[in-house]
Amino acid sequence: MIKLENITKIYKNLDTETVALKNINLEIKKGEFVAIMGPSGSGKSTLMHIIGCLDKPTSGKYFLEGKDVSTLNDDELAEIRKRKIGFVFQAYNLLPRVRVIEQVELPLVYAGIKPEERREKAINALKASAFPDNFWYHYPNQISGGMQQRVAIARALVNDPLLILADEPTGNLDTKTGEIVLDTFQRLNFEFGKTIVLVTHEEYVAKHAERISLIRDGEIIDEFKVKDRIIINSHITK
Repeated sequence: MIKLENITKIYKNLDTETVALKNINLEIKKGEFVAIMGPSGSGKSTLMHIIGCLDKPTSGKYFLEGKDVSTLNDDELAEIRKRKIGFVFQAYNLLPRVRVIEQVELPLVYAGIKPEERREKAINALKASAFPDNFWYHYPNQISGGMQQRVAIARALVNDPLLILADEPTGNLDTKTGEIVLDTFQRLNFEFGKTIVLVTHEEYVAKHAERISLIRDGEIIDEFKVKDRIIINSHITK
């Protein structure tokens, strides 16, 4: 579903050039759960921005479902983000005075979906993210950090995207709460077949994925299947 060919990203500032990515080659199949792992400054967030059509490469090609999206203009990239990609960030980015179910509906409001259909889709997304129904009408300050992140996951799911990109999704959470969020991603992958790309600097978090791509100094230095993968709920099998 995703194919990157010799992707390079260079940032220019006056007479200075910073090479963020160097000749990245990466393939991700539909239904895979892949972790991109690397230290701070390794280029992993830049890579995620390119995969998520938030930025364009300086050179190289990016194919999404066989279409070269690396040459598209900003409006065309925005359309792909709206229709095909769901984002989950370290910061939950919830609006403080908007109830949970309405937070999840927001992408559908922008898409012009009718209220009845919005509500149905939001409920389905909240159920898929394992968010308890007795909190659907609470405000963000009335629920825990882990629950707020699951709202963000539901919001990312509501348009039924092909791809979910998660950038350090457990970064603001304690270990136990982070496990709940990672379990949610595993459920979405196992039970709903969602393709998930998770960006992290933590090996423990990366081991919840089925494959890890190691990035350092803007280059992918290794890729491997996770042999000792952490499966949170043992009753879930793929």
